[in-house]
Amino acid sequence: MENLSRKGRARRRAAAWIATGAALGALGALDPARAELRIDITRGTVEQMPIAITHFLGGNNVEQNHGRNVARVISANLERSGLFRPIDPKAFIQTAESLGNLPRFGDWRVINAQALVQGRVQIVPDGRLRAEFRLWDVFAEQQMVGLAYHTVPDNWRRVAHIISDAIYKRITGEDGYFDTRVVYIAESGPARRRVKRLAIMDQDGENHRFLTDGSSLVLTPRFSPTLQEITYLSYYQNVPRVYLFNIDTGRQEVVGDFPGMTFAPRFSPDGKKVIMSMAQDGNSEIFTMDLRTRTVAQLTFHSAIDTSPTYSPDSSQIVFNSDRGGSQQLYVMDANGRNVRRISFGTGKYATPVWSPRGDLIAFTKLHQGRFYVGVMRTDGSGERLLVEDFLVEAPTWAPNGRVLMYFRQQPTDARGGGGRARLYSIDLTGHNEREIVTPTDASDPAWSPLIP
Repeated sequence: MENLSRKGRARRRAAAWIATGAALGALGALDPARAELRIDITRGTVEQMPIAITHFLGGNNVEQNHGRNVARVISANLERSGLFRPIDPKAFIQTAESLGNLPRFGDWRVINAQALVQGRVQIVPDGRLRAEFRLWDVFAEQQMVGLAYHTVPDNWRRVAHIISDAIYKRITGEDGYFDTRVVYIAESGPARRRVKRLAIMDQDGENHRFLTDGSSLVLTPRFSPTLQEITYLSYYQNVPRVYLFNIDTGRQEVVGDFPGMTFAPRFSPDGKKVIMSMAQDGNSEIFTMDLRTRTVAQLTFHSAIDTSPTYSPDSSQIVFNSDRGGSQQLYVMDANGRNVRRISFGTGKYATPVWSPRGDLIAFTKLHQGRFYVGVMRTDGSGERLLVEDFLVEAPTWAPNGRVLMYFRQQPTDARGGGGRARLYSIDLTGHNEREIVTPTDASDPAWSPLIP
């Protein structure tokens, strides 16, 4: 607990530098009529933009090491998004040291770089790390954005994520998602004695740590919109309980003991409520709990199984799955439980619906003819698209910009009970950029955080 608390305090101290980000003046002001370097990520297939990312300069070995690491993480983030193609530094004609304040744009056009990123890292007299960068439109010969940040030196990786977000947003027009974390269930041990622990990491798999010790089974973790807390389900002495876990302090709090089975608790968008399904007398209904008063309210009253509820971003509606129509399908209702309407009508069974942070799409898991799929549809059920198919793919979660999904994939077991490996993957809405997120153990049930404040 003490170690987690120290890390939490360090994160809070490190967060102070975000407000110190300052714009760097350009030698030439951006002319919107000329500088239209942009990636349209709303199309089905996107051609990757060639981008040159030089190592960030530094005056001594420590600064130079930080500079190389920052550039490496930025390059990895942008490449992993599927929208950018970082150019091999071996092809660079102009060196980072000779860039100065104005690049030789002809040298970068020769290697077909459409965008150029340069930067510098310094340890300032008060001991903080100062990182600055400039993004250039090579063909328009204009600076697109230039910013500087201050933080504690150990927080260099987060600086790289925020710079990546700034580059992503300036070129795509969409918010980035690199300065985020993912909580998930870390799994280990044999199939019949599986140990499941709560774990958290940066979106790229770095800064990994376990949050629980595995002594109790944990399931379905979800982030609070405030980022400081995670809600999850745990079986303590075989009794299901909904917990709140404070990431900064490591403190765990029982929200309540609930009769019967409890499933998939999630926060409301304002973080003031938890919505979940509970089975009473063999029937599963949807409930909410006010986290301040601990008042529980029942929203559905039906003989069918209603489960996996998720709020819309504006809290006005709830999507859930139910077999009230004879097969497992997706339904939407008003936040008070009224005006229930079915939105999925395709073949197969639908489950684990999750509303996009943008409010425009709902992601889901689908089972059809023994195969699993992860897909998306519009909030009225139209425009269904299946992005991933496999033996078992499940539990989609949205990046905060609503353009990327993460989920887990599990392999089948063999005749001896081996195999069954479970891993996390991400994919963008085009369905063409699937990436594994490497974890120390098997992994399931991911949940993506909002952008870190």
